[in-house]
Amino acid sequence: MRDSEIHRAVTLLLEAVRVWQSPAVTIVSQRQGSPFKVLISCILSLRTQDKTTSAASDRLFALADTPDKLAALPVEIIEKLVYPVGFFRVKAAQIKEISRLLMERYQGKVPDEIEELLTFKGVGRKTANLVVTLGYGKPGICVDTHVHRICNRWGYVVTRTPEQTEQALRGKLPTEYWLMINDLLVTFGQNQCYPISPICSTCPLREMCDRVGVKKSR
Repeated sequence: MRDSEIHRAVTLLLEAVRVWQSPAVTIVSQRQGSPFKVLISCILSLRTQDKTTSAASDRLFALADTPDKLAALPVEIIEKLVYPVGFFRVKAAQIKEISRLLMERYQGKVPDEIEELLTFKGVGRKTANLVVTLGYGKPGICVDTHVHRICNRWGYVVTRTPEQTEQALRGKLPTEYWLMINDLLVTFGQNQCYPISPICSTCPLREMCDRVGVKKSR
């Protein structure tokens, strides 16, 4: 994909994803509008299907939807509420500790800077960027496996890690697309541009895509 084609690519993606459901964390941010809930939902979503993440988030927030309430919950209760998300015991402990630290150091307010968020155990660049972008509406580019894979598959970037992809996109992706690129490519990656055997025959971007690394498609 040539750099000049990114505008048309985004336009086509915006139309294509309308028929698919948004990622769970995005739904939480749209419904709740809370940086804290975005943060907790992001942690729950790691290595977990969106349907499971959404249900676990709903159960947890129905009982404790603020850092002070969550910090006060026994970790065993948190475990039961978020099960069966992946690594639910580890995540329950991380969520309780993050809630405690938010109360102790930040008066219950989630930081709005990426580097500050990265100081919390269990928070990586993907989660930090999602909190900053979805929670606060600040400029940032969240790169998960879908964004990393698809941007390289297009030939728009040539990188080896999501971190390298984030930096590459910061250097070339028009700023008006920074906040939306994760939602677009996660939804696109979950429904059409699969890691293995993507559905290239009906892809609206097939003429622009270099199909880097695609050995089999439908």
